[in-house]
Amino acid sequence: MTLIQKLGIAYAVMFFAVVGLNYLPFIHDENGMMFGLFSLQWYDDLLHGFSGLWVLIAAIVSHRATVLFFRIFGSIYLFDGILGLVTGSGCLDGGIFIDGFRSFSDVEFPTRFFANLPHLLIGGIAVYIGFVLASRVSQKHAAA
Repeated sequence: MTLIQKLGIAYAVMFFAVVGLNYLPFIHDENGMMFGLFSLQWYDDLLHGFSGLWVLIAAIVSHRATVLFFRIFGSIYLFDGILGLVTGSGCLDGGIFIDGFRSFSDVEFPTRFFANLPHLLIGGIAVYIGFVLASRVSQKHAAA
């Protein structure tokens, strides 16, 4: 199993943990907001669960499938985080289509930043793994 596949397993565990966290009552505030920043709905749990299942299957199947996951998934999640930061609405939950562009007066910038930070980090790290780290790993194997 390559480093990229092991990172894929770590991502799967992370996504399954995110789904599980949504069902722990002490994580939510009195308004049902997770960590006081955002709420996760059943469709968010489906998205995170599907993402975890996708990367787990990819990691089991092959190095190449895992790299493809990180490239596609990372690009989509990073785009969603950037879109949420800039517009106040993401695309993965359909918010940009339902709510459109939200003004900064609707959502304060620190809240907007921290609400989008998970997708910025998860997507950004996945892009790095899929495009940069995977290339380095492939070059090492080609040189050996």
